Amino acid sequence: MRFRFDRTGFYCLLALLIFTCNLVESATITPEAQLQLLDTYPHARQIAFSRREVLDHEIGLGAMQKVRGQWRFKHSERLSGTLVSHTWQIIDGVTSAQVMEDLLDTVATGEGANLLFTCRGRACGQGVQWANRVFREQVLYGREDLQRYRVYALQEGEHTYRLIAYSSARTADRQYLHVDLLRVAN
Repeated sequence: MRFRFDRTGFYCLLALLIFTCNLVESATITPEAQLQLLDTYPHARQIAFSRREVLDHEIGLGAMQKVRGQWRFKHSERLSGTLVSHTWQIIDGVTSAQVMEDLLDTVATGEGANLLFTCRGRACGQGVQWANRVFREQVLYGREDLQRYRVYALQEGEHTYRLIAYSSARTADRQYLHVDLLRVAN
């Protein structure tokens, strides 16, 4: 594969570098504040946001699979707390997988971060199940070979979080990143 480095590529790379540097500088802020930085990222447009209290919210720690006619996770955990959900459309030729990697690389280098599960492509299961059953965002449905999913346990002072990230792509122009941040109730 040959890479052509033109002005557009340069500006995309520069914006991504600035975004990453801002995230690194903000490593001492809360996980929720780090996610809000994506709202200022020039290649991400927020299309959905919600905050709600959840009871026994299921977090997938394994691929989606069909068992006895029911879709469920191979492994999961159930937690209660405050769930903040963000969905962004990734635009201007930047891929959702790139943005997810940059965001999660910053999270993973933080103190108290522990990767609980990761999958990519078809190993995650059917994309339609992730979009409709897990995240309830039909727009996330895309090509199964381009999906990515990760779950992190985060510890910030006395607070425990679960960060769930899912990236999908239907076409080059329809790239999405969905992030759930659950602040676990004590």
